[in-house]
Amino acid sequence: MKAKTLIILFVLLIVPFGIELLAQCPMCRMAAESNLDNGGTEGRGLNTGILYLFSMPYLIAGILGFIWWRNRVKDVDELLD
Repeated sequence: MKAKTLIILFVLLIVPFGIELLAQCPMCRMAAESNLDNGGTEGRGLNTGILYLFSMPYLIAGILGFIWWRNRVKDVDELLD
């Protein structure tokens, strides 16, 4: 029940901002499109950089969550023994 509540809360907080998340800086978009039209590859590098920056907070949060979970499981196991 708690997980469902968290998912619903997460969706309700993210949905209003979903349209803005798809937006891109007009200057960056124009530069990337013109570069790709002229045969360059900087637009692909820009997209890779965006994905890299986007994934780092989730990776850090996941690692910290795993460390917390692992230590929590060890504490529970020690209490049960």
